Amino acid sequence: MTLSELQANVLRGIGHTPLLALRKIVPRNGSRLLLKLESRNPTGSMKDRMALAMIEAAEADGRLPTGGSVVEYTGGSTGVSLSLVCAVKSYPLHIVTSDAFSREKLDHMEMLGAKLEIVPSDSGRMTEKLTREMIEAARVLAQEPGVFWTDQLNNTDSLAAYRAMGEEIWSQAGGQVAGFVQSVGTGGSLRGTGEALRRNGGRVRIVAVEPSESPVLSGGSTGAHKIEGVGAGFVVPLWQEEMVDQIERVSTEDAVAMVVRLAREEGVFGGTSTGANIVAALRVAEQLGPESTIVTVMCDTGMKYLSTALYRAHTSSRPAE
Repeated sequence: MTLSELQANVLRGIGHTPLLALRKIVPRNGSRLLLKLESRNPTGSMKDRMALAMIEAAEADGRLPTGGSVVEYTGGSTGVSLSLVCAVKSYPLHIVTSDAFSREKLDHMEMLGAKLEIVPSDSGRMTEKLTREMIEAARVLAQEPGVFWTDQLNNTDSLAAYRAMGEEIWSQAGGQVAGFVQSVGTGGSLRGTGEALRRNGGRVRIVAVEPSESPVLSGGSTGAHKIEGVGAGFVVPLWQEEMVDQIERVSTEDAVAMVVRLAREEGVFGGTSTGANIVAALRVAEQLGPESTIVTVMCDTGMKYLSTALYRAHTSSRPAE
């Protein structure tokens, strides 16, 4: 290996992730289901893309000055990704998070040097109240001098990162994408990726996924669920209803069951949002027909969830020794 081939730092490993054709979890009509393996990013999450984009944009326009620090509220994956970026770039990072999220994510953030403020949850569940309490705590911290608040729910700098993911998908799929299915957290990945796919391919069907226990995007009532990283409990600011063709509701139970199937049948271990994506993508595939290619996202690795109910769904089925 020559010096020109060496990677300058770990951040250069963000993006350009593989696109996998599923072999066993497939639509009954013979259409093709492709999974974007965002688990191959350095922290195991697609959020690496948005974290780097938000920090670099703020550096470029002066919102994050030399010697400044960073604040964010997060369910964990964005926090881990920001912890990685801030560690490499030497910015102190203060994260507002909660015991509703996996211990692995909290430990990972601390290992990368982030300072955590933990907001208590309602029995480990995601709710609108919890999200708003985290946002308010971050807002207070952001009043300190020299602090840049990434404010992921409102930050449009993330869209460029996800447009790049859309370009990758289009190229990897050979320009054959009939539908794109993605769960909604901040809304940035669905919107940015969808914009890129539409720009390249015209009428790609864009499908949003949300927890059936808290279906606010499709006009239902806010509620509590355990699909980490999605379903804020209110309509998030980056959401654009006009660019979405349909919304699929998926329960936490169905998402977890699909994660177990994905691991055992495809050898791919994802998180609960990944499970929800595949459940919804299978439905969409049946609607679009046998010659269609549907793409969805492996948002992160299941290794982030070994302490949660996701892993217990596996261990509860083990035979007694």
